[in-house]
Amino acid sequence: MKILLICPESRKKGLNNESRFTSMPVYKLLLNSFFKPNLTVLTLAALTPKEHIVNIIDDTVETIIFDKKYDLVGITIMTPTANRGYELADEFRRRGTTVVLGGWHASVLPEEAKQHADSVVVGEAEELWPKLLNDFSNRKLKPFYKQTEKVDLGNVPLITDIRKSIKYGSFPDGVEATRGCSVGCKFCCTTNKPLYKEYRKKPIKNILKEIDYIPSKFFVFIDSSLMFNPNFSKELFKKMKNYNKKFYMLGNIHDFENDDELLKLAADAGLMQINIGLESPDQIAIDSISKKTNKVKSYASIIKKIHDYGIGVLGYFMFGFDTDTLETFDKTLDFSNYIELDITNFMILTPYPGTPVYTQLESENRIITKDWSKYDLDNVVFKPKNMSPEELLSGTKRIAKEYYSSINVLKRIIRSTKVGYYPFLSTTTLSLITSRWARNF
Repeated sequence: MKILLICPESRKKGLNNESRFTSMPVYKLLLNSFFKPNLTVLTLAALTPKEHIVNIIDDTVETIIFDKKYDLVGITIMTPTANRGYELADEFRRRGTTVVLGGWHASVLPEEAKQHADSVVVGEAEELWPKLLNDFSNRKLKPFYKQTEKVDLGNVPLITDIRKSIKYGSFPDGVEATRGCSVGCKFCCTTNKPLYKEYRKKPIKNILKEIDYIPSKFFVFIDSSLMFNPNFSKELFKKMKNYNKKFYMLGNIHDFENDDELLKLAADAGLMQINIGLESPDQIAIDSISKKTNKVKSYASIIKKIHDYGIGVLGYFMFGFDTDTLETFDKTLDFSNYIELDITNFMILTPYPGTPVYTQLESENRIITKDWSKYDLDNVVFKPKNMSPEELLSGTKRIAKEYYSSINVLKRIIRSTKVGYYPFLSTTTLSLITSRWARNF
């Protein structure tokens, strides 16, 4: 059986596979340099019995040839990639190919997804995918496959062999060590996924095998936060020390507040940069989204402590909370500079289906579009409370333009390099700069 697994690209539209910037030669070159398929399709490929032939396409950098014959096409969709995923699914089905949809968006809106697919996978796919393939082989494919129990992460297959077959991309490989987040932020997809409020860990020996097989010296942990369980993290970091790798990771600001040993071990293991959701300089806004881990008054001191261990910090701020006003934009920019972040990413609050924010805004009739391609953190899809949608968009763009001006970027690189905790023009810096350039082109 021939199987095709696809990661859709949100900005592409139409069957000619062109988007507004993938047709530009320079940016196309950058895309081919950075991107790799996500871990979902790599894991599905690893779960597929060897008698089947599996091809993987990342729609961001590759051309989909619809005339190729496949028995089954699997497409994983997040909300911003849903429209493109549906477009691809419809075309394959028009040509007589069976299509399966899965991923976050399909899991929270399975009936919508089913309109474009022969079958929909709801929830974690590791236990469902082999059953689905067996049913398909026996002509007994079900319309829905739903995971009702947490997957044992010890049984998730290694994707070391699958990585070797990927012929493009120099952006750091992703490694998953844990799943879940108990914080409960109202806007977050991860913490609001079914079964994801409980923090689960993979066996450390499996994590180390994945790291060992990555050919590059760089990789990124894709976990919501690797440090929810400090003892687990410390054990992992101790064993990573001699691997001579460098990595980035996501984390919560409070993870580092009172544990110098954890920071020291992380730095010794090769941690170059921690990406942290700071969300707002306003504690009232933080409390309104139930991000109970964040205390604004501690941001500056914790970031300084992280810097003291030679680790850079990328901070995420979000605009559009019900407590935000027009003054919030400049306040956030000033605050970002005050706490000396190495990089700041400014985003627009996006009410993803399945989250409490979406439920609230929909109940208040404040959702203004369900064009899922606009649910990308760069567009306004709802009515803000204290400003117009146009003011929210223009304010965010204005602040981002000032922050990412050439002179300000250069100042931050020089400042960070001088004190030794920032790699020269790291891949994260370059990817952020190019993504902002492309989004505002």
